[in-house]
Amino acid sequence: MKKFIKKLVFKFILQKKKTSVQALESYSDYRFAKGFRELKIVVTQSVKDAFLILLGIASAAFGLESFLLPNNFIDGGATGISLLIAELTGIPLYFLLIGINLPFIFIGYHVIGKEFAIKTAIAISLLALCVANVHFPEITHDKFLVALFGGAFLGAGIGLSVRGGAVIDGTEVLAIFLSRKFGVSIGDIIIILNVIIFSFAAYVMSIDTALYAMITYLAASKTLDFVIDGIEEYTAVTIISCHSKEIKDMIINELGHGVTIYKGKGGFGNQGEKNSFDILYTVVTRLELNRLNTEILKIDTNAFVVMSTVKDTKGGMIKKRPMAH
Repeated sequence: MKKFIKKLVFKFILQKKKTSVQALESYSDYRFAKGFRELKIVVTQSVKDAFLILLGIASAAFGLESFLLPNNFIDGGATGISLLIAELTGIPLYFLLIGINLPFIFIGYHVIGKEFAIKTAIAISLLALCVANVHFPEITHDKFLVALFGGAFLGAGIGLSVRGGAVIDGTEVLAIFLSRKFGVSIGDIIIILNVIIFSFAAYVMSIDTALYAMITYLAASKTLDFVIDGIEEYTAVTIISCHSKEIKDMIINELGHGVTIYKGKGGFGNQGEKNSFDILYTVVTRLELNRLNTEILKIDTNAFVVMSTVKDTKGGMIKKRPMAH
């Protein structure tokens, strides 16, 4: 068993590191232990990614079959284009999902990377297979509920797939490509693409269809943001104060958060550099922000505090640790 594990580590970890072309027997136990740790991380992450992508496919397929398809609704993005063409031509949706997204997979290969393109190709193919062969029950025919919940399940599916390292709607890949090529923001490109889709839907179908499609898209995009960014929204706080030690102790001991300390010097106008002091940096949830500001005011009313939104965090001491009593 130990020899088999060593062979796996050698093949998938050590051999890929082109720093040396050593034989299997020439690596030390330490190198194998380090390689085994890396292999364990890779396998764990791959299983997690696969689970998230499969869950995303199931959610998106449920939103399509239980809400959008039975009521002839459309969405934005590549999925919206597929739904629109399927509605107008009668071409099966599962065929269009693959065909419309193929160019985006190709672009993703060149813009983002090979692994992303492979994951995306597999995810979109599995979604098409799911739509073709797995049939979910129709939930409701109320137009507002269809737009709201159909968009929510579709957005959740896209968001879960993104967290797994793939996409099941290639619009964002195209937006990244165009933003790099023309220097326009990704958000602007996505908005322009969806305006074109909704305008065309209004022209060939009806104004009502286009308006409901906008509701579907808004529900999907908000759910997508929620899934990707998580439940808690974080705020990064930078604090400059001559009472930095007291503030640091308060954050650690009362709030239970970690603090990063930078060394800084003050400066104003033509007066040049002033005295040195510690700059504190911490990340808290939005629910704790008010308390942090109040505690800072108690210590130093003249403290300079800079706050900025953080999309997501990993590692460190973000979560509030239990206090010792």
